[in-house]
Amino acid sequence: MAEAERIIGTPDTPEAEPGPDGGQEPEGERKPAGRRRIAVLFGVALVAYALDLVSKMIVVAELEHHEPIDVVGDLLRFNAIRNAGAAFGMGEAYTIIFTVIAAAVILVIARLARKLYSLPWAIALGLLLGGALGNLTDRIFRSPGVFKGAVVDFIAPKGFAVFNLADSAIVCGGILIVLLSFRGLDPDGTVHKD
Repeated sequence: MAEAERIIGTPDTPEAEPGPDGGQEPEGERKPAGRRRIAVLFGVALVAYALDLVSKMIVVAELEHHEPIDVVGDLLRFNAIRNAGAAFGMGEAYTIIFTVIAAAVILVIARLARKLYSLPWAIALGLLLGGALGNLTDRIFRSPGVFKGAVVDFIAPKGFAVFNLADSAIVCGGILIVLLSFRGLDPDGTVHKD
């Protein structure tokens, strides 16, 4: 009988909740795991943001108003441009809307962080957060003015739009989120076998 109670559990036994990879993990062990995932999220975001910020500072100082630099023949160039719109230069008249969207993304990620127990989701959300912060910084602090600033883009593959490291982080984070969703992994660590 005692063996059956140990297997089934009693009302005094804390219920196990899904762990970071979908397994069962006692409640007491979830809190430190959650804090580690949050640390990963903000660590990835900080690295992505710092790389974007430093790269844009170098581009503005060394490349803006100069001829493009060929990196891989004419297949890849560094060409500094200012983009007031979204990807591919679309929506230049809606800079303030893109600023609000970036700020909303940051707030949503901050709220999701409290329920985060999945390492892959922490990395994906960190990439999104770092990229959103990078482009939001441009929107706020670059000319022509606050909330209307143009984003510095400089990576120019042949036959494709010019982009920056923040854009790359956002795209990589988005792709990872799609893959995690297809695998059925939620940010809280639960796995759906649909």
